[in-house]
Amino acid sequence: MSSKPAATSESLLDELQTALAHGTVARRVETLRRVTDLFVNGAVDYSDEQIALFDDVFQCLMHHIETSAKALLSNRLAPIDTAPPLTIRALAFDDLIEVAAPVLSRSERLDDAALIETASSKSQAHLMAISARRVLSGAVTDVLVLRGNEEVIQSTVNNPGAEFSERGFSRLVNRAEGDDDLTTCIGLRPNIPRHLYLKLIAKASVTVRARLEAANPPLAGDVSTAVQEATRLARSAPSAITHETAIAHALVKSLFEDGRLDEHQVAAFAAAGKFDEANAAIAALANVSVSIAENMMVETRAEGVMILAKVSGMSWSTVKAIINMRDDLSDMEPTDLGACKATYDRLRPSTAQQVLRFHRMQQSAAPAA
Repeated sequence: MSSKPAATSESLLDELQTALAHGTVARRVETLRRVTDLFVNGAVDYSDEQIALFDDVFQCLMHHIETSAKALLSNRLAPIDTAPPLTIRALAFDDLIEVAAPVLSRSERLDDAALIETASSKSQAHLMAISARRVLSGAVTDVLVLRGNEEVIQSTVNNPGAEFSERGFSRLVNRAEGDDDLTTCIGLRPNIPRHLYLKLIAKASVTVRARLEAANPPLAGDVSTAVQEATRLARSAPSAITHETAIAHALVKSLFEDGRLDEHQVAAFAAAGKFDEANAAIAALANVSVSIAENMMVETRAEGVMILAKVSGMSWSTVKAIINMRDDLSDMEPTDLGACKATYDRLRPSTAQQVLRFHRMQQSAAPAA
């Protein structure tokens, strides 16, 4: 700290002591203003020890002052990266949104733990303020998606600096059903897992499918209002395939061409929760396109999985691993494995081949629909 701020700081000590011991609310507010000016003007030069001293002073002065004064303090400290951390936390946890919002939406002093704690216990207005932050981690958006109302969800999804975990995306897909605007925003998010994109498209209205197709210029002229065609285009659009999905498909192709792809590898992919790899592997072993396998894998019921597995000659243990992966990734109710096993045991390979031929015919007929 330079000598002038130090001297000014010392000159405030008597006033501060008087304000805390005997001062009126107005006197405290005026002292708070002067201390805030002192901090803001020299914030970049203060040591951790000096910032800790300001922290103590701010917290003492914040008691018994009016809301407008605390809101002003919040606004002034929010953009400062070196703001006193305990003061910032106290402001963030204030029940009054006009006090909490500036630091919740802007302060870099708040870590994920503080944001998660606030988002887990405070009002929708607090959640809305958090949703506007420059950067949001997947751990924070998990809570916003879980607790937030429609406005909070929309704000979070529209935030380009927001990251989403797979569980967060899964909850978003479930919440988006019947909401065209939210469905479109989720569908245009980068890094949405392939299996959840397919689930989103399966539930989307024709209008939304057309919007998502239009977001991919090479396909813009092919947009059709027919549901079957719209679904086919959206599922095969390059914009719907993330970089991670493309890498997964290339890996499986390499394994297949080297003769190293078998049901044990499929089971390993499934156990690790790797949908893209497992799906591409099943497609290769069943001798169908990846898109056909995807369509069958994301069906609500598990029959599609069992058809592909039976054609590939897989054992029940591998089928069970795939079904468990689907349940885990889609946040769905657990599948009745006993009933599925009974169905799988009864299913004949010839019947499975017949059903698969029907799926192939459906896909080849789709462009003419």
